Amino acid sequence: MNQISRRGLCLVLSAPSGAGKSSVSRALLEREPDLRLSVSATTRQPRPGEVEGVHYFFREREEFQRMIAAGELIEHAEVFGRFYGTPRMAVEQALAAGRDVLFDIDWQGHLLLRQALPGDVVGVFLLPPSLQELERRLHGRGQDSAEEIARRMAAAQDEISHYGDFDNVLVNHDFHRTVEEVRAILHAGRTARRRQPWLPEFVSGLLGA
Repeated sequence: MNQISRRGLCLVLSAPSGAGKSSVSRALLEREPDLRLSVSATTRQPRPGEVEGVHYFFREREEFQRMIAAGELIEHAEVFGRFYGTPRMAVEQALAAGRDVLFDIDWQGHLLLRQALPGDVVGVFLLPPSLQELERRLHGRGQDSAEEIARRMAAAQDEISHYGDFDNVLVNHDFHRTVEEVRAILHAGRTARRRQPWLPEFVSGLLGA
């Protein structure tokens, strides 16, 4: 019997800043060897320790605009004055090869990805337990000024208002439980009938047709 294969999927994890999205993403990549992180292009400057092609593709604004015009990005958005986008070719090649791709993008990127790749996207939105807890986490980072935290809190409320665009919504009360719940969603997505084009022939063999 030939090796049974399936089409890969896009797992989108979205959340307001401070809701635990990055930590959940890292845990998923550690626990799911068949899951790879989509590397976005961005116009922001690299932070200490970030590597070109591993964390982001760092591009000047003019080059980013060229990529948009050439149709090289599946989705793109402006966040806090910086542009972010998903290169098209690498994602389409991964899906065709049966590999799953993790996306750390906002609600706008999620909608654009669904439009570009209908049927290939599984969206998960993480909610904080409360706005007070979200603000506490942002202060706990010790990285942002009071003005920056206020701006992120305002943006978080707008982000939260779009939770209805996602098929799966989780409240991140407990980190480890949230990770396992996202893994369960990923595994369910992998076994969806439409992801397994080999099924009709396989079932015909079972039935002796």
